[in-house]
Amino acid sequence: MAIDRKKLVRRHNPVLRKPDPRTPLSIGNGEFAFTADITGLQTFMEEYRVVPLCTMSQWGWHSFPVNLDEGRLRLTYFETFGRKAGYAYDPQGQQKLYNDLRQNPHRLNLASIGLSIEKDGRKAELADIQHPEQALDMWSGLLESRFTLFGREVTVKTCASADQDAVSALITSPLVETGVVSVRISFPYGSPEKDASDWERPESHSSEIVRMQAGRVTIRRVLDDTVYYADLLFHENCTLRQAGPHTYMITAGGHGKQIVFTCRFSDEDRAEKPPCHEINKKRAAEYWERFWNGGGAIELANSRDHRALELERRMVISQYLTAIQCSGSIPPAETGLTCNSWYGKFHLEMHFWHAAHFPLWGRAHMLKKSLDWYREILPAARRKAESQGYRGVRWPKMCDRSGRDSPSPIGVLLIWQQPHPIMMAELCYRADRSEATLKRYRELVIESARFMADFAHYDSRTDRYVLGPPLIPAQETHDPESTLNPTFELEYFRWGLETANQWLKRLGEQPVEIFDWVAGKLSRLPVGEGVYLAHENCSDTFRKPPFSQDHPSMAGALGVLPGWGVDPRIMKPTVERILECWDLDSMWGWDFPMLAMCCARLGMAEKAIDILMMDTGKNTYLLNGHNAQADREDLPIYLPGNGALLLATGMMAAGWDGSKGTPAPGFPADGSWTVDAEGILPYI
Repeated sequence: MAIDRKKLVRRHNPVLRKPDPRTPLSIGNGEFAFTADITGLQTFMEEYRVVPLCTMSQWGWHSFPVNLDEGRLRLTYFETFGRKAGYAYDPQGQQKLYNDLRQNPHRLNLASIGLSIEKDGRKAELADIQHPEQALDMWSGLLESRFTLFGREVTVKTCASADQDAVSALITSPLVETGVVSVRISFPYGSPEKDASDWERPESHSSEIVRMQAGRVTIRRVLDDTVYYADLLFHENCTLRQAGPHTYMITAGGHGKQIVFTCRFSDEDRAEKPPCHEINKKRAAEYWERFWNGGGAIELANSRDHRALELERRMVISQYLTAIQCSGSIPPAETGLTCNSWYGKFHLEMHFWHAAHFPLWGRAHMLKKSLDWYREILPAARRKAESQGYRGVRWPKMCDRSGRDSPSPIGVLLIWQQPHPIMMAELCYRADRSEATLKRYRELVIESARFMADFAHYDSRTDRYVLGPPLIPAQETHDPESTLNPTFELEYFRWGLETANQWLKRLGEQPVEIFDWVAGKLSRLPVGEGVYLAHENCSDTFRKPPFSQDHPSMAGALGVLPGWGVDPRIMKPTVERILECWDLDSMWGWDFPMLAMCCARLGMAEKAIDILMMDTGKNTYLLNGHNAQADREDLPIYLPGNGALLLATGMMAAGWDGSKGTPAPGFPADGSWTVDAEGILPYI
């Protein structure tokens, strides 16, 4: 029997009955997102500081002026098998320039749009919001907020456009007619901080009305080199007035009980009007119905295990969140379009966890948009490789749309993002096994592999290729100058090189000989005391901090990867040792799904579920579905955890190469789990 998808989705609609600054709800479309408080808009910005209330787009970036008197950033040169390779690793006395390059550009909060509530000369406080009930209907994309204010009911219906960077709202209340409730639109200066807003520098930016028509006003915003437009459409019973240098009010006092408006943002002035609230609401409902009906679905509600409904909830809301936060034209920041983490820049080693699940869940087109971005930055990635003496392209770690890497004491020495484009292209190919897919990503695949083959160093003494030093592995607690042959990176490079040649063979082309040669002679995965080590020079991986902290990435060699070079008889005790010795509170949101994927391939299905549902701070999923990272104020939500959860559960439900078609091979087969899945593709 087919899954009743509407019922599946709607039974997990988030419903909030009290204000909670940790769990604001967001609406969006992958290119744009709007995060709201309990009023359905961004009314109480000061109270919602844990997860800021931002309005963000994929194109909305800002840079403050940078003083380049210090000249170019000086590189740190590492000994690399008889030569020197330079990395933007250490400030070397250029701390301000180093920080400026890290912080610029930063993602911009386009505007704050909230209710303005004032009665008898007093502005309302959050405590004045009584009996709230706020529900996000994920099936239609409508956020409906109801509450009582000064004894009168207020209803706010908010939606995001399905195909434009726009938010619409309908506010209904007797308090609108009396002028107590109006709408405030305020514009901040840019900031690299979490809220992407600087409200203390009104003189540093401008807001100018450049179009004024009946029911429509367009505001031109200028912040240094950033220019964009806020296009406001409102009902004929409303009026707009300027209330400050960067603040505008929409009111309907004396002209009815409703305010209806749309605010569209764009990096260019657009002649056509923004869509009205009703059109946005209709198109959003059509979009989300297509989304839910068009992809895969997994239903667990008929299971006996008491954890099944919660796991189902996490899967459903994670699909919604990654659709609005991680499916855009560029890779997402770790907090997506909700707020700034690491200045709003994206981390390419996390791109896999954000978006690799899309092809498995029948939505490869949502990955292809950001995967295509790698083709845009090929020249920059090639220059980066050349500057360090390597062939091919070296993908950055922390960057903005330009692809320029940010200086970092860790990021510039990571290499596990390097095979990601090969992996993501392979997943897209499995969803669409066409020549067009092969041609579309051929250059990404081959040039990524070309760097990998050149980065590996041939050690004639041992007749093998080695990785590092210098490098920092996915477990970021290791010294770059002593790290040699990290387990996960070795296996990922081996898989990537062999897959690149498979890609060429599918196109009828000759494989690259050096790819197979290096893959065949890469070092064996490092083993000590019968378990896989973090890297070859880390014999005390499981003995004391800091080694037993952060990501237990050695488990990714089997699970994330098919493990062509892995011995399951060694990996099983490795996982058991991780669970015994690791500081589980130091792990991150994607580590739990990664371990679950490894357990699934090892036939440890019960353990896979235990790990997925482990009760630790960084494996927490809030009422709004976001994966929280304990009490980290700088990282209040963590979308790689949501994406990793979908990748793991998709694999566990649909299987993987070698699972031999067994139904739901990653779930326990003892009858406690009933897994109904449709439209999910097997993993590699």
